[in-house]
Amino acid sequence: MANNQDNTTTSDKKYNGWTNYETWACGLWIDNDQATYVYWREEATRHARQAAADEMVQRGVWTVQASARYNLAQQLKDELTEAAPDLGSSVYSDLLGAALDEVNWTELAENLLSDVEY
Repeated sequence: MANNQDNTTTSDKKYNGWTNYETWACGLWIDNDQATYVYWREEATRHARQAAADEMVQRGVWTVQASARYNLAQQLKDELTEAAPDLGSSVYSDLLGAALDEVNWTELAENLLSDVEY
């Protein structure tokens, strides 16, 4: 397999401790814009508080933490994907879609939930 300049294989996509560049970039923007950070921290807290009532938790399929993580990850994916600009039918639209497909939404949710009390 070919090596890129930083001497990692192309299948090794870790970036600054995150799954990949795309996840790191989303996490960076969430953490560095105060209004965005406050919003997502509030959403993380809300999901943690509501998780015990989740049907999957009640049935014993998921833990409270798994429910909060899954539901927050889905919300992150939905909201950030829907907020992407409409670039029409273009190479730029395809590239943006491909980048968003690479984001590890679960990892972002875990990061936001890391110090939330359940």
